[in-house]
Amino acid sequence: MLRAGTVLKKGDWDAAQAADTVVLDLEHRRRRRLKMEGRDGLSFLLDLPDVPSLQSGDGLQLEDGRCVAVEAAPEDLVEITCQSPNEFTRVAWHLGNRHLPTQIMEGALRIREDHVIVDMVERLGAQVTKISAPFEPEGGAYGHGSVMGHEHGHD
Repeated sequence: MLRAGTVLKKGDWDAAQAADTVVLDLEHRRRRRLKMEGRDGLSFLLDLPDVPSLQSGDGLQLEDGRCVAVEAAPEDLVEITCQSPNEFTRVAWHLGNRHLPTQIMEGALRIREDHVIVDMVERLGAQVTKISAPFEPEGGAYGHGSVMGHEHGHD
């Protein structure tokens, strides 16, 4: 089976020359080894030495030299907004304290839809809107960031 063993970051390759495109949710963009099939039917094995942090626009270089574009799939998310910077900071602190993958945007935070967390942020005064959008959370200060567990300790 054809293998992809190199990640090319967005802007470091010519996306217009992509042989195909894979549309992946967040978990599948954090996998090291996985059989993939592109939108146009190109099948290959993702076989990387380390767990990646793939983003929309990245490329996966195949062993035959071709590249496959990575596109983030829409996911069920909630967008959180607040009336004041103080409320926004409190909500962000509570999300971080729970180690929730969070996408930070200008004036809004996005997380995966979770009724328990939605209830918490609404009690903190935030407004919540359900959306479907690609999810590209912050990577974290201790490395690329992992949605599967901690990459650092609390000493």
